[in-house]
Amino acid sequence: MAEPKVVINEGLQLKPAEKVIVIEALIRSLDVPDPNIEKAWADEAERRLKAYKEGKLETISFEEMFE
Repeated sequence: MAEPKVVINEGLQLKPAEKVIVIEALIRSLDVPDPNIEKAWADEAERRLKAYKEGKLETISFEEMFE
């Protein structure tokens, strides 16, 4: 694996369009969803929807939310 300083120094020598390609690829590589977190959020959303439908969830109006 290359040293970060070397990669950065080489990246700085790239043309602007090439830098964009590298930056976009690096950002995409960080955006990898964690299946455990995705499942936890889906479960929570289902729990909240069920509670809402059963009238067990206190709600406020859209207008109240922004007051």
